[in-house]
Amino acid sequence: MAASCPLPVTPDLPTLRAKLQGLLQFLRDALSISNAHTVDFYTESVWGELVDLTPETVLAALRKSASEAEARPPETRRLVEAEGEAGVTDFPKIFCETSQKLVSVEAFALAAKYYSVQNLGICTPFEQLLVALRGNQNQRIGETQKAVEFMNMKKSHEVQAMSELISSIADYYGIKQVIDLGSGKGYLSSFLSLKYGFKVYGIDSSNTNTHGAEERNRKLKKHWKLCHAQSRLDVNGLALKMAKERKVQKEVKNKADIEEVFRNSLTNQEKMSTSDISPHFSGSVISNIRNQMETLHSQPHQEENLCFENSFSLINLLPINAIEPTSSQQIPNRETSEANKERRKMTSKSSESNVYSPLTSFITADSELHDIIKDLEDCLMVGLHTCGDLAPNTLRIFTSKSEIKGVCSVGCCYHLLSEEFENQHKERTQEKWGFPMCHYLKEERWCCGRNARISACLALERVAAGQGLPTESLFYRAVLQDIIKDCYGITKCDRHVGKIYSKCSSFLDYVRRSLKKLGLDESKLPEKIIMNYYEKYKPRMNELEAFNMLKVVLAPCIETLILLDRLCYLKEQEDIAWSALVKLFDPVKSPRCYAVIALKKQQ
Repeated sequence: MAASCPLPVTPDLPTLRAKLQGLLQFLRDALSISNAHTVDFYTESVWGELVDLTPETVLAALRKSASEAEARPPETRRLVEAEGEAGVTDFPKIFCETSQKLVSVEAFALAAKYYSVQNLGICTPFEQLLVALRGNQNQRIGETQKAVEFMNMKKSHEVQAMSELISSIADYYGIKQVIDLGSGKGYLSSFLSLKYGFKVYGIDSSNTNTHGAEERNRKLKKHWKLCHAQSRLDVNGLALKMAKERKVQKEVKNKADIEEVFRNSLTNQEKMSTSDISPHFSGSVISNIRNQMETLHSQPHQEENLCFENSFSLINLLPINAIEPTSSQQIPNRETSEANKERRKMTSKSSESNVYSPLTSFITADSELHDIIKDLEDCLMVGLHTCGDLAPNTLRIFTSKSEIKGVCSVGCCYHLLSEEFENQHKERTQEKWGFPMCHYLKEERWCCGRNARISACLALERVAAGQGLPTESLFYRAVLQDIIKDCYGITKCDRHVGKIYSKCSSFLDYVRRSLKKLGLDESKLPEKIIMNYYEKYKPRMNELEAFNMLKVVLAPCIETLILLDRLCYLKEQEDIAWSALVKLFDPVKSPRCYAVIALKKQQ
């Protein structure tokens, strides 16, 4: 267990609820923008219904807001001060009070920025948490391993950062068992097992993923051994280079010493007779020269020993399993040999618990872990980009099982969340929902809506990439919908067009292919009629572009709502000692970068 250090102070429940209250006030009007489906953009006259500005005005204002993003902090600070005085942040003139239409893009963008996770002041710095968990241990923050070839750069970045945090939490509690929910291909589980020596159970609902994870783990172990072998070569190579440099330095020094001996001898020769010189030269000088030459000839053997001595000293700077221990026969120092043997014993012991076990099981909030893991002990529960309801269920399992001492959950696929207050007219038997979790949002009977959650997922990825939503493909689909409504009398269709856009050469080709996929007779529509629709809506394409930009700006607020809900739920639990939101990843590399972390009281 690491030396005890105070964990970072995090916002308390009343503070988080106040943040939620302000966010809900903004979203009550703004959420209609996120919930509008772009498929119905023209058929439902979405722009005219929700925006009381020209698309040119909206686009210009949003572009200006983006370019001035770095100059926003002073304004944001004034908003924080206003919140402290009034209790709820007031953003005047964003929406018309009577029509509820958007009337101020600048205020809209500023409010959306303020209510993002990063600007709301609810995040705990990753580095600060690591320092607190590690106490006085001498570990380096941000140390990275070479990216494994079986992972892309995004996954490698995620796995390394999350593993570092999990390892620190495990050391804090003295825990060696980790449960990885939604383990998928097993990248995180394998890394935790191989690098940190944890006994990891990776649980996934898909048999395909489980079998695939086993195969990847086998390959990863092989790759790991190759990396360690290369590390050994690198270490010995460095030691050899150092030895050669020392050899050159000694040769230079020896040469200088020999020349000095000759100079001294010649000086003595001038002072003495020839008969006096010969015995002295043949005895002292020649003996000295021979000793110097013998030293030079013996250098290769010394170089070999030096190589292994330096290798061992460098080994101690590497992770314990980085390379094979050097044979004791090659190290003349007995103490070094004994230390090496002890090191091998420790390595052998650690490898016994260094196990990754992929398991197949569908996890719910009521899953009984003892039925899945027979040797369940004090452990950590983690999830890297757990889809839909699995992320909130991970938190529920954590709060209900005494063996689970800590949780680290990074969710994704918000569009797959089940919502308690969505479609309430339908008969439902589900008892535990993905959203909301906390008491406050349950009391408010709050619902995001599926379209809002979908747009948040797509937009977050676009924001990270510095892009907007793909306007032309969405434009094609919106115009197609108007064609279907007018020419076929269909307003709702259970079938989906899918990803046809990338395969089409033109709008005409897109419509033909789409109608065929939807099971509609495309021969009844002449080319002229199809192109008339295209020409009709082409001048209004900027409406769709501007509207999608509004969705992109709003997306982080929806993520804030979901994450705040989960954090508030944890704050409501009595047996949890500490909980926080932590920005775990670089959002450019991994858009869903926030981890919900909670720790129980230490025994």
